[in-house]
Amino acid sequence: MPDEASVARAGEPAEEANGPDGEAVLRYIERFASLLISLGVPPMPARVFAALLITDSGRLTAAELAGILLVSRAAISDGVRYLTQLGLVDREREPGSRRDYYRMPDDVWVKMISLRDQILVRWSGLLREGIELIGAGTPAGTRLAEHAAYVEFVSRELPGVLQRWEECKASLPAGGTA
Repeated sequence: MPDEASVARAGEPAEEANGPDGEAVLRYIERFASLLISLGVPPMPARVFAALLITDSGRLTAAELAGILLVSRAAISDGVRYLTQLGLVDREREPGSRRDYYRMPDDVWVKMISLRDQILVRWSGLLREGIELIGAGTPAGTRLAEHAAYVEFVSRELPGVLQRWEECKASLPAGGTA
């Protein structure tokens, strides 16, 4: 495990008098990644996401991510590619530089919810297909219909939730807590 100074140099949260130590930061990254993994995100993208989330700058190079996570740059490349394809990480480059920086978009949670909404729409269609196949009057068809109704309800409610979030976010103080 890297020491506190190497984690700070790699772009982790700035060391303060009582700031987090390198071990604590890595444990937090792993705990956060475990939650994402339990939701179906592959391990390396989950770890990259967590590392980007807790950086003060909000952006890191592949080399910095590899140093923080103690993995190869190739592993980072795979993780970043996955997150970039989903729109959960942006790649940027400073003018005149050949170095890519990876940054988490400000609206990353909205993007995550939108991705889940797309999945809900697909589930709904598949559940409706099952009802037609099995028959609406059967116990399985009734169960599938209830599942489809739930998924469709959640999908209809998500835009309102996102709108209420935007209203809430606009009223947050600088620290970000309501």
